[in-house]
Amino acid sequence: MAKDAEKGTWKEFIWNPRTRELLGRTASSWGLILLFYLVFYIFLAGMFALTMYVMLQTLDDHKPTWQDRLATPGMMIRPKGVEGLEIIYNTQKTESWDLYAQALNKFLEPYNNSVQSEKNDVCDPDKYHFQNDMDEVKNNPKRSCQFNRTLLEDCSGLHDRYYGYREGTPCIIIKLNRVIGLLPGKDGMAPFVKCGAKREDNDKIGEVQYFPPNGTFNLMYYPYYGKKAQVNYSQPLVAIKFLNITTNEDVNIECKIISNNIPVGSDRDKFAGRVSFKLRIDTV
Repeated sequence: MAKDAEKGTWKEFIWNPRTRELLGRTASSWGLILLFYLVFYIFLAGMFALTMYVMLQTLDDHKPTWQDRLATPGMMIRPKGVEGLEIIYNTQKTESWDLYAQALNKFLEPYNNSVQSEKNDVCDPDKYHFQNDMDEVKNNPKRSCQFNRTLLEDCSGLHDRYYGYREGTPCIIIKLNRVIGLLPGKDGMAPFVKCGAKREDNDKIGEVQYFPPNGTFNLMYYPYYGKKAQVNYSQPLVAIKFLNITTNEDVNIECKIISNNIPVGSDRDKFAGRVSFKLRIDTV
């Protein structure tokens, strides 16, 4: 009997035919609750939409409104090794160095003279290429300066499609990371790249050749205005050719950006204004 009574109580709680209540509430009570939550969530959605609308009105499609960037831009090399920043190959084994030559060739394709002349302008060298907006009138899209592959001379891949890897005189390409609005030099002094061996390998690096001459990033490629504003921007490059580096040994190399307007990078960030990599060329 007790079980039947308990069962009947649960049935009445779920649906009470006498009071016509479902789970203890009448239809009108459930309707008011659903109406309340409907209005409440519509209000929340409206507040969210209004907040997003107001925020989006403060944004610029072509450059960030607020830019919290490093004072010292990072650097990177091409080609990258199979295991990070380690370039290791054997001159006697084509398959060990051909992948580096192919990677460089692919990387430099957008810098072909024909591509650059079609998309970009010939600019006045040794001075910034400013393209300022006129008050509310945006000067977009902004033009970019040509960086022709031929500027890399012996490291362009046009005269030697193996980029020196077959002969044990490899080329490494260095690029400075893009930073919107960066002016990397002042008083007409352009930044340049300087490479050297780490202290323990100082006598192994041999002679180094730079392309363009002196490893310079010409000022005409700056400032950078952003991916949307400057669609065809071509990052300037510097190529380093190692002419007589010690073979059959690891050589640890560090390249730095030298500028009178870029602070020296912190030792805690190994990519701020510098890049370190290992080069090993085996000949046996």
